[in-house]
Amino acid sequence: MDPSELQAIGDTLMRLVTPGMTPKELVKAVRRAHPQASKKDIARAAFHAIIANADEDLGKARNLQAFALAERTQQVE
Repeated sequence: MDPSELQAIGDTLMRLVTPGMTPKELVKAVRRAHPQASKKDIARAAFHAIIANADEDLGKARNLQAFALAERTQQVE
């Protein structure tokens, strides 16, 4: 995945994530905008978005962190 796609998915994640949203709901919502994105791509974009936007919106960054960690942990199993 090229950096511009990663950035676009990260921007979508920042726009869509809300408190209490399950990882499954977030992946489904992101895939509506980015149907080619895999769960792994979405998790990578979430980490990227956390780093890029933590200073701007701490609440969304925390929600994305919870999502990204849950997805990375789930993929290892």
